[in-house]
Amino acid sequence: MTTETWLTTLITETPQAGFELAITLSRRGVKYTQPNPEVLKKLRPIYSESAEALMEASHIVAINFQTVAAANNYWRDAK
Repeated sequence: MTTETWLTTLITETPQAGFELAITLSRRGVKYTQPNPEVLKKLRPIYSESAEALMEASHIVAINFQTVAAANNYWRDAK
């Protein structure tokens, strides 16, 4: 685990920025789950060609985006 504080807020200016944050959350979740970069590098060719694995990854991003959107009141106050 890292002691670095990188996530200080879920609030973003726009839905696009919120989606980018959702991707970051998803990628960081993978790094926390498998902190060994050599193992990640070894596994990437396997999951990068698996339709099922890619759909699961998209699902995780969607869940994280849902969380960020809710934190931002779905950008209802956006101009």
